[in-house]
Amino acid sequence: MASTVIEQLKVVLFSGYITQGPKVDEFEEKLGRFVKNKHIMTVNSGTSALHLSLDLANVEPGDEVVTTAMTCTATNWPILAHRAKIVWADIDSETGNIDPESIKKCITKKTKAIMVVDWGGYPCDIDTIKKYVGDIPVIEDAAHAFGAVYKNRMVGQTADFTVFSFQAIKHVTTADGGALTVRNDRHYERGVLLRYFGIDRRKRSKDYRIEKDIYEWGYKFHMNDVNATIGIENLRHINEMLKKHRENAEYYKKAFAGLNKITLLREGKDYLSSYWLFTMKVDNPERFMEYMKARNIMASQVHRRNDNHPVTRPFIKHLPKVDEFSKHMVCIPVGWWVSKKDREYIADTVINYR
Repeated sequence: MASTVIEQLKVVLFSGYITQGPKVDEFEEKLGRFVKNKHIMTVNSGTSALHLSLDLANVEPGDEVVTTAMTCTATNWPILAHRAKIVWADIDSETGNIDPESIKKCITKKTKAIMVVDWGGYPCDIDTIKKYVGDIPVIEDAAHAFGAVYKNRMVGQTADFTVFSFQAIKHVTTADGGALTVRNDRHYERGVLLRYFGIDRRKRSKDYRIEKDIYEWGYKFHMNDVNATIGIENLRHINEMLKKHRENAEYYKKAFAGLNKITLLREGKDYLSSYWLFTMKVDNPERFMEYMKARNIMASQVHRRNDNHPVTRPFIKHLPKVDEFSKHMVCIPVGWWVSKKDREYIADTVINYR
């Protein structure tokens, strides 16, 4: 893959046109076919896509956004950037995902959006969430979940806004980048304007450098052809990569079944995780991580809960299921780079943990 992408990059770099152009268009078309949603726009990061989704949901200063603390800070900092108020919902401690019942209890007249996260690549129960929240927009942070399937639908089809990350260590990488899917023409048309200063790049004046009228200011969030070229080459291998992630996860689940010292997360039959993470629960994660490190295996909790940072102190709330989950959860390597020999060694090491 490295050699083929280098050749493609040479063409772009020496073409004299490296900003958003034909390669971005090609990448978006291929992404849309994969997730089965034509309303897709690429951006320069998953965080930018989250920020843009809050704009499209019309979140303004003083509004409330119901969200989860069990995620990367990138999920929730765009809420603060909008000067909106975070309202923490609790999670389902058996999956790591936001609890629909908890969301229901958080909704007020000021609620402007719901932010949910597919922990480790396991899809949230979007249908139940939407049943509880009515017309309030649901933003799905699927940074972990590219290629995941929820009730026979690709993640990227069901929420009002779905955010993907193509950062360096994701299933598909563009070196850095992201994408946003929406469910209707109105949000798509507004989104493609806001990602580039409010300028419609499809309708330029005779003097190409002079933009036509701008009706709403926007950002410099667009992707460029260099990143898109890397993404196109990566996307060619996505099915193979997802297959390896899932095979490794299935191996672990069988190996750890019945182990008292390991608790596996719950998975529903209508959910197919992308397994960006393989998360399990142990009594003492710190001790477990040190044990694994001593045997040359990286184990990590990956993300710190967001509600105990000083910056989120104004929104403090008792979250018993987050307490339980964050106290015990830990992740082991599961990616496409983990060979059969590697996973056997990892599994044996976990089994021998005392």
